[in-house]
Amino acid sequence: MDELLKEVLGTVTLKKTGKGGGGCINEGEAYLIDTGTVFVKYNKKPQAREMFDGESDSLKAIAATHTVHVPKPLHVLDNPEGGAVLVLEYLDMKGLTRYSRQLGEELARMHLHNAALGKKQKEEESYVGGQGTENEDEDENKPVYMSQFGFHTTTCCGYLPQDNTFCDDWPTFYARQRLEHQLKLIEKDYGDKEVRELWSRLQHKVPNFFKDLTIEPSLLHGDLWGGNVAESTTGPVVFDPASFYGHHEFELAIAGMFGGFNSTFYQAYHNLIPKAPGFEARHKLYQLYHYLNHWLVFLFVWFSSVG
Repeated sequence: MDELLKEVLGTVTLKKTGKGGGGCINEGEAYLIDTGTVFVKYNKKPQAREMFDGESDSLKAIAATHTVHVPKPLHVLDNPEGGAVLVLEYLDMKGLTRYSRQLGEELARMHLHNAALGKKQKEEESYVGGQGTENEDEDENKPVYMSQFGFHTTTCCGYLPQDNTFCDDWPTFYARQRLEHQLKLIEKDYGDKEVRELWSRLQHKVPNFFKDLTIEPSLLHGDLWGGNVAESTTGPVVFDPASFYGHHEFELAIAGMFGGFNSTFYQAYHNLIPKAPGFEARHKLYQLYHYLNHWLVFLFVWFSSVG
């Protein structure tokens, strides 16, 4: 793997700095190279390439909004020893303390970004002949308005792939491609028949959580818990995303489950995106997805939290 990294990065030097990092899913290591430092994430699971491709595309999508800062993805490579690696820009980070307010503001602006693109698109389409101001030479990575919920590629929350097939309706997307998908995996993997009965009682009630609510697709980080945020010397940083376009409220569900976000963060966020009626009930509905996901990832450790 070292020789492959040297070749791809065009470096003679490849030396571990000792600033490694890892979590429940991946291992990571910072390396000195000829031009500076990079961070390399490793995972030897068969689905690692799919997971890292999704993470790389998520980081690119977030970066394109010019809101919250993320490490730049450099390469996704198949690991000759099994699995895959993701090579990232190295950022010197520490725990989030000083920049909580800024993170709340930047996250809200990221969630509002797609709606702003939609408004701009409508204004441009109203010009002469409805041709707008489209420039064929525009940067192909420039974000465009997304009218549907989903994402152009698979992303993984933990190591579990998410069904990001585009859908016009958010309640349908969330019920079928998030909750029902997880519950089917639980029944299949653990033989738990009770989840089918519980889901049959809940699924018909899901639309009630969204009555009289207009939902614009927002680009989401997708796994914004306290372990996936930090700060550099210049501001907040988020990483390890599992992005898709969804309801902005979904983002705050896992943020509230494990701590790491203070009242300043929430105040700054809701100053730009106030809570809509029914927020608290939907918050619990959105947390259900993450509890189910943790049940699948961490086996029965989380069963008491779900049940």
